[in-house]
Amino acid sequence: MAELKITQVRGLVGTRQAQRDTMRSLGLRKIRQSVVRPDDAHVRGQINAVRHLVTVEEV
Repeated sequence: MAELKITQVRGLVGTRQAQRDTMRSLGLRKIRQSVVRPDDAHVRGQINAVRHLVTVEEV
């Protein structure tokens, strides 16, 4: 199964609480922090909710 490398590129100041919760559930807390997650529908939905705060690349 493919995996996605998700990197936070913007801060969370001024974002809605739901977006902050989504970033935390992805495991992201700091700018330029990266995590690797499986490429499934659940993770894709989370990425879509915060797509302006992260970059995504396939691993």
